[in-house]
Amino acid sequence: MFSRKKLLSILLYVVACLLIVTGCGQKSSTDEKKEAAPTQEERVIKHAGGETTIKGTPKRIVTLYQGANDTAVALGVKPVGVVESWDQQPIYEYLRTDLEGTTIVGQELQPNLEEIAKLKPDLIIASIYRHEKIYPQLSKIAPTIMDDTVYEWKDTLHLMADAMNKQDKEKELVAEWDNRVKDFKEQMGDRLPVTAAITNFRSDHMRVYYSSYAGSILNELGFERPKGHDSEEWGEKITSKERIPDLNADTIFNFNASKDTELVEKNYKEWTSHPLWKELDAVKNDKVYQVDEVYWSAGAGYKSANLMLDSLYEIYDLKK
Repeated sequence: MFSRKKLLSILLYVVACLLIVTGCGQKSSTDEKKEAAPTQEERVIKHAGGETTIKGTPKRIVTLYQGANDTAVALGVKPVGVVESWDQQPIYEYLRTDLEGTTIVGQELQPNLEEIAKLKPDLIIASIYRHEKIYPQLSKIAPTIMDDTVYEWKDTLHLMADAMNKQDKEKELVAEWDNRVKDFKEQMGDRLPVTAAITNFRSDHMRVYYSSYAGSILNELGFERPKGHDSEEWGEKITSKERIPDLNADTIFNFNASKDTELVEKNYKEWTSHPLWKELDAVKNDKVYQVDEVYWSAGAGYKSANLMLDSLYEIYDLKK
């Protein structure tokens, strides 16, 4: 038989154990809530269209310009909807595997609002340069943020990483890029700086790029703009062959437009057969390089920036 004193001790022990177990359960539940909370927190994202409140980590993303399509993939996110590519429709070849099965929601200059709404997105990535007029309609469909350009890939990366809770991935990508830039410069050594003009021939004119997607990358890599190319504008259209001397540089990187191929080739031959073209330093020294339009212009994202850099490694015969 247990004495009353001994029985009381056992009961006290049992109660103590129950309290400990209950406390652990409550702590575990509290910890789980604390861990879950950040995914539901509201964040205010400042962007070109103002401020947008985003709750938690968006899962259903729609991207409305090429650089955002590219950047989403780089951040490890497959959008539910993207705009059609300018060429190689419906999606640029270098992104097709990653975006297989993604819904096309129209063209970059005219996205289909009905198709976007059907996808029930929880975040839309737009550009004020392209979509300012339809921003109110987009915002009614889902929280929408707008970049202030379509070609500053680092701005796109930072904005999208903030909106999608991918800041750690952004740091990883930027670190990888910085290492590649450093390696390129080290391997180029005394060959830098190089003055470089970026040209693009169309069916009825040619373009020269200044503060552009490719231009900003070249600047970061140690290239310099030629005299007279210091404008902060994206570039300009040139229709008069009398302007050819303005293209003088150590190197010319050229890409011809993929549309109206026959007319573009005809125009290109007319310009490059002109006596003034033959007097350019890059032409005389055989430093005119044909580069890929998608990697050097249209892609405008992190992945295409790396593909552009790959082409420069090849041009200058560097080890990757």
